[in-house]
Amino acid sequence: MRLDFKNNPFPFSSFSPAHKRNHAFVKFFVCCLLFGLVFRFFFSSSIQLSSDSADPVDLEGTLPPSVGLPPAFEKLPVTEIQDTPSVSDHFRVTETQSSLNIEECDLFTGHWIPNPSGPFYSNESCREIEAHQNCMTNGRPDSGYLYWRWKPRDCELPKFDAGKFLRLMRNKSWAFIGDSIQRNHVQSLLCTLSQVEQAIDVYHDEYYRSRKWHFPSHNFTLSVIWTPFLIKAAIFEDINGVSSADIQLHLDKLDSLWTKQYKNFDYMIIAGGKWFLKTAIYYENEAIKGCHSCQGKNLKELGFEYAYRKGLQLIYNFITSSKHKAYVFFRTATPDHFENGEWFSGGYCNRSAPFKEGEIDISSLDAAMRNIELEEFEKAASMAAEKGVSLKLLDTTRLSLLRPDGHPGVYRQFQPFAKDKNAKVQNDCLHWCLPGPIDSWNDLMMKMLSSGQEL
Repeated sequence: MRLDFKNNPFPFSSFSPAHKRNHAFVKFFVCCLLFGLVFRFFFSSSIQLSSDSADPVDLEGTLPPSVGLPPAFEKLPVTEIQDTPSVSDHFRVTETQSSLNIEECDLFTGHWIPNPSGPFYSNESCREIEAHQNCMTNGRPDSGYLYWRWKPRDCELPKFDAGKFLRLMRNKSWAFIGDSIQRNHVQSLLCTLSQVEQAIDVYHDEYYRSRKWHFPSHNFTLSVIWTPFLIKAAIFEDINGVSSADIQLHLDKLDSLWTKQYKNFDYMIIAGGKWFLKTAIYYENEAIKGCHSCQGKNLKELGFEYAYRKGLQLIYNFITSSKHKAYVFFRTATPDHFENGEWFSGGYCNRSAPFKEGEIDISSLDAAMRNIELEEFEKAASMAAEKGVSLKLLDTTRLSLLRPDGHPGVYRQFQPFAKDKNAKVQNDCLHWCLPGPIDSWNDLMMKMLSSGQEL
């Protein structure tokens, strides 16, 4: 603005002392205002630059919600404001990313990536590996299946920390409840933990199906309870799986072997599923209701889907109504990888690398089982939340489907071709070699516990 002294009746020299004082006050006020604006501009810019250049940090609670764009940015065109992130924008992005990685990340969607460091343990360093899963000792010639790890699509999956796990499990108890895959999994956990502390075997049943271990330095107990249906069943199979009669399955009664011990465990993983595909006679209210795959019995064919759904409903009702508030995982069923036949008809699995996404589809039987699991879990999870029960889904189906290379195959037996190179040997394409892909289940388990802040 230009001052016109000619037409101004009150030039500066003619101001009265009062006017001079007022003018000095105005000048001081304007200077303070300008200084404040400049200071705010540079201070805000320095915060933004340091936030963008430094390592990511958790900004939650460090800035008041009123902090926004610096005044100098307020008159920029909309496109320029969008291209110039503010401190509050950075805070919101950080908060969103943190939420995505911990709460919204799908741990079970991803792919297997090379892991040059290999497993935590070997067949020589762990004494808890059962003979049928000790693939290297049994003579498996390739070792590439040992050098992969699971990578979720949208977040990182830290490696299992055995020392941290044992410290956090001090004075606690854990149980794996279900079929032989559960026993396979508990061996994996034992082998990993043995690198920090060796467990002491304190109990086993006649056939070593149900067992219990104790870690004395941490007063931590680890159990496996063999109950393949989790509901009451009369099973007529020997240790080699040869059956002398049809299974008698009671769809309205749980197996008391695990329910009587339920209150003793702080953490549990419950799983089953595969045994429901076997031929069985179904009972309800002590009377025969029907059957599954029982040709020639003159009974109503109900199908395994009917029994599996009824069984899961019974299991979930027990968990959600129990006064004992344990932390419970339900693990989904894992698919097998028999090719050109089944276990009893010459089926085999001799692949040496993981599948990639799109290279394999889940079978119709496994898909039907999985749909039942997801539907019943969703209903149970809502009920569990209302009653303060921690019920989590450990979804191992898809990541297991991509690992046809991780099974014992013919190497479920010791040196199967030592005497005859052309011997016909039964394959195991359901259980997992140890070490092997099943070790990644421990990574998932630890991540879920840590994210849920339950440890």
